Amino acid sequence: MRFKLTRRSLVLIWEVKTMLEVKHLVVNYGGIQAVKDVSFSVQTGEIVALIGANGAGKSTILKTISGLLRPRSGIIDYEGQKINGMAAAKIVKQGISKVPEGRHIFPGLTVAENLQMGAFGLKDKQAAGEQITMVYDRFPV
Repeated sequence: MRFKLTRRSLVLIWEVKTMLEVKHLVVNYGGIQAVKDVSFSVQTGEIVALIGANGAGKSTILKTISGLLRPRSGIIDYEGQKINGMAAAKIVKQGISKVPEGRHIFPGLTVAENLQMGAFGLKDKQAAGEQITMVYDRFPV
């Protein structure tokens, strides 16, 4: 088999596409700045790890990218589209979500039943119902 390399084939082989780009991200919890001026990019096919001490802002960054928190400033682009400020449900439809580790679910129960079990210990049943509704609003099933 013979291959002829052309300028176009070399561009396609070596072309790097940015899938996710975070620029100058700032996130506050009330008056506390949890993330200060964070920038990074992830190329298509690349695996990236956020590493840091407890309280360094790793989870806050992921929650912000997935739409669970709103940044004070900065830009989050996913495949060339600005997603910061977008509803979490729309971000999930784009293919981005945060799956927390170590959550104990009951595999034999439905999503609704698992949410109800998670709210079982709450004394204010109306508040529990509102929280479950909020989860459904953010992540429609």
